[in-house]
Amino acid sequence: MAKSLQEQLLGAGLISDSKAKTAKTNKRKQTKAQRKNKAVVEDNTKQQLAEAKAEQVEKDRLLNQQKQQQAEQKAIVAQVKQLIDTCKVPQDKEGEAYNFSDGATIKKIYVDTEKREQIAKGRLAIVKLEGRYEIVTAEVAAKISQRDETAVVLLNDRKTEDKAVEDDAYADYQIPDDLMW
Repeated sequence: MAKSLQEQLLGAGLISDSKAKTAKTNKRKQTKAQRKNKAVVEDNTKQQLAEAKAEQVEKDRLLNQQKQQQAEQKAIVAQVKQLIDTCKVPQDKEGEAYNFSDGATIKKIYVDTEKREQIAKGRLAIVKLEGRYEIVTAEVAAKISQRDETAVVLLNDRKTEDKAVEDDAYADYQIPDDLMW
């Protein structure tokens, strides 16, 4: 029959008889007190395991939340890309250059005169997708700005344009067609 750990330690000379006896009596007293008082002896390992498990659960929750946010961001980018690709207005490479500002830089897009007027009146808008600029309708630009405000580069306000036409003191004067900035 196999020897107990205490007997093995005594045989190896790692502990003395007095230490073995005191350890045995302390263990017996502890179990007796536990049975008598029905007191639960604190077990530090169980508490540490519970804390470690709680930390791991919190860590997993934060990681899942981060992954969910990344997935939502990816879905928004895909929605914006799909809106732009399906609703973009074709550009005219041989048309007039329309200059607009994107942040601190001036960019150029080529459009015909009809589209140029519609951009100025707020019926068409310029959006940015993966480094390229596309022209979409104002309604599509409004949908895009709901998902990602930074994608809409230029969208003129229709209300101020309509008021300007009504209150224009120079409406009777013709503006030359060759004026461009």
